[in-house]
Amino acid sequence: MWFSDLVDIRIAPTNGQDLYLRMAASELAMMRDSGTKRKIAVVISASVVLGMALLGLASRFITCRARSKQRGNMENNQPENYSDEIQKNEVELPTFDFLTIAAATNNFSLDNKLGQGGFGPVYKGKLFNGSEIAVKRLSKKSIQGINEFYNEIILIAKLQHRNLVNILGYCIERQETMLIYEYMPNKSLDLFIFDQAQSTLINWEKRLNIVIGIAQGLLYLHRDSRLRIIHRDLKASNVLLDSAMNPKISDFGIAKTFGGDQTEGSTEKVVGTYGYMSPEYAIEGLFSVKSDVYSFGVLVLEIVSGKKNRGFEHHDHDLNLLGHAWKLWDEGKASELLDASIGDPSQTSKVLRYIQVGLLCVQQRPEGRPNMANVVLMLSSDSASLPRPKQPGFFNERNLVEENSSSSGEIRLCSNDITVTDIQGR
Repeated sequence: MWFSDLVDIRIAPTNGQDLYLRMAASELAMMRDSGTKRKIAVVISASVVLGMALLGLASRFITCRARSKQRGNMENNQPENYSDEIQKNEVELPTFDFLTIAAATNNFSLDNKLGQGGFGPVYKGKLFNGSEIAVKRLSKKSIQGINEFYNEIILIAKLQHRNLVNILGYCIERQETMLIYEYMPNKSLDLFIFDQAQSTLINWEKRLNIVIGIAQGLLYLHRDSRLRIIHRDLKASNVLLDSAMNPKISDFGIAKTFGGDQTEGSTEKVVGTYGYMSPEYAIEGLFSVKSDVYSFGVLVLEIVSGKKNRGFEHHDHDLNLLGHAWKLWDEGKASELLDASIGDPSQTSKVLRYIQVGLLCVQQRPEGRPNMANVVLMLSSDSASLPRPKQPGFFNERNLVEENSSSSGEIRLCSNDITVTDIQGR
């Protein structure tokens, strides 16, 4: 296989050109006996090398053509066009060549695979300079595509915040589409809070710090960044943890940007994850900053309780986690929601305050939910009084299925809790 630029050996440079051939010592001895044999051997060997190179190129050409046919009319067949578009958007992001990424991941070895999601598999890699990376590789069968890839590059490259994952570059080459991120050694949040053995590794102090970090990252997206961004897929598996357990929001493939005074938008193609989507978005396709606030509220209640909203079961009722949390709070029993696997918190009142804030965020009507600026303020202050939350949206998850069945818009939802590379963090 020939990976470098082709060299026409029929055209010799002015100063000549050296060709190095590897052969057996016995052949070399025979060639020393005859100058003529040496010339013949050089010509034959050079011909063989050139022929093998041409065969390799032909094989690669046929393989690439076959891959193109397999992908059909996917936009990914014209990576050069997207590379040009990225440059037009003045994205100052390094590009990586395929061979560098292949070498870093040991040719995408299964031993280096971190997880699998909607975008495709994610691999851990190590560059020649020793830097650890995470490589998100677009799968041919991905429910997402080049548009999500392009969207993520444009957005993340222009965002800089300690609670947002850092993208290092991208690769568009050989019909391959890959994103390169900083590697997050503690992987994703869901691996800790939903696992009975791992949950004990993050105590109450760390959990509350994670909640604050996520809130500050969302506030940056909604108000403080150059673009007003709606994430639309905030969930536990899309929150990654660094070596110090600091949270970083990831996966901006389906994020939307708002310009000027725009505060909300709509879509006929709803994408996201059951259990985290707000009622107005899941049913009517309406999204706004309050949609992310709703997802954040779900995440807060999951972090505090160690339970998933979707699939939550209780022997006394059929409510989901949101309904269960609201019922306990309304009855003055909110402390029963706390994850018992890590013991009682030293500041129970602070944790109960977080629960109340989470319930305010998941209220049915978006205008009743606080914005992220108010959320950060409420979480940071221990003295200010909080309003009384109303019944949450999707109080009982069965309502989601019933109402979606009568919705006229196209609904494309992700039924699992893992999308875009999130079984494990990057």
